[in-house]
Amino acid sequence: MKTILVTGALGQIGSELVTKLRAEYGADQVIATDIQKKSDNDVVNSGPFELLDVTDAKAMFAIAQSYKVDTVIHLAALLSATAEAKPLLAWNLNMGGLVNALEVARELQCQFFTPSSIGAFGPNTPKDNTPQDTIQRPTTMYGVNKVSGELLCDYYHHKFGLDTRGIRFPGLISYVAPPGGGTTDYAVEIYYEALKKGAYTSYIGEGTYMDMMYMPDALQAIVDLMEADPSKLIHRNAFNVTAMSAAPEDFGAAIKKHMPDFTLTYQVDPVRQAIAESWPNSIDPSAAQAEWGFRAAYDLDRMTKDMLEKLSGKLFTPSHSA
Repeated sequence: MKTILVTGALGQIGSELVTKLRAEYGADQVIATDIQKKSDNDVVNSGPFELLDVTDAKAMFAIAQSYKVDTVIHLAALLSATAEAKPLLAWNLNMGGLVNALEVARELQCQFFTPSSIGAFGPNTPKDNTPQDTIQRPTTMYGVNKVSGELLCDYYHHKFGLDTRGIRFPGLISYVAPPGGGTTDYAVEIYYEALKKGAYTSYIGEGTYMDMMYMPDALQAIVDLMEADPSKLIHRNAFNVTAMSAAPEDFGAAIKKHMPDFTLTYQVDPVRQAIAESWPNSIDPSAAQAEWGFRAAYDLDRMTKDMLEKLSGKLFTPSHSA
């Protein structure tokens, strides 16, 4: 039975991953941590929860040791647009927290997972069908953090034999957690605004393609990779995964199938647009497919139908609208 420590448990991925892990492995087997505590949050109330600043190495070790964890899932990080606005904070949090988590895993001999991102690629990376192994020269602090993290996890595996695993996620779309400062968050906001206002003004320009994935597929990918036979993992860290390559107008067209009066306009944010243009148009997930059987269940149309249904229930329930 796994005993799993999750950092950043109230963030975009963690808020849903903890729920999934507790359903699969038992509520008491998943210790959620975050730098803040929300008393009305399901993650806080459905199982063990501890306050943790991931830059505090001693506190992280103490929590992991006291619960006798054997798996660390390190999610705490500043996302791309926020990291670009606060680069020094991003380096200290993203890299300092990662080193602390790796050291905890090394000392306690835990299995280890941390996500990477398409942000690890840069403007010199091949833009279409980006290979698993290719040039990585990102031009953002977030991207620099992610490349450094990929290399650091590889180092801990080769140097110390640590069972490190990781996924390069594309933009993640969810109806549960609100947007959190990522460049691809327009693909979440567009559904909220479609239901609230029947219109959306995109900060990413028309024709800007990026890879995306619906959160249920992302969560399943984490579980599948962590359960995969280690002897079959050639890459281990930073597997390319994707479900769809889409531009803002593709989301608009998918929404219009359900809401014909929906309108999409543009007011491009130069900072986030520049980040988006430095990333691939589409990536090649064949290594993940071959090494641990990755498959995405949701395409753009299926995801859009589910997002609109789930968000509508969330936004327009009597308790929410009161």
